[in-house]
Amino acid sequence: MLNLKALQRNKTVKYGLPMLLLIIGGSFGLREFTEIRYDAQKLKRKLHPSLEAQVKIEKQSVILEEEYEKMKELNLDDWKNIRGPRPWEDSRGYQEQQRERQKKTG
Repeated sequence: MLNLKALQRNKTVKYGLPMLLLIIGGSFGLREFTEIRYDAQKLKRKLHPSLEAQVKIEKQSVILEEEYEKMKELNLDDWKNIRGPRPWEDSRGYQEQQRERQKKTG
């Protein structure tokens, strides 16, 4: 009985032990909650097998030589760089001005 009262008065037991329990218990609790979160994200990312096969086919269908041939067909000599409107400019008015300039230089 005397030892129990002495332990209750001890500041380390009174404040330190609950603090340690809170820190250690909190880390285990957070681990469980984050595990649930990441498991839920994995479930959302999973695709139906038929859709997954279709996506793989679409990704593999791009061939470098075919893309090169498409780029060769484009006429890049007459290409003109047109700047977009600034945030403080009226975008519709600016686009109309650019179209008019393009028609004049034609």
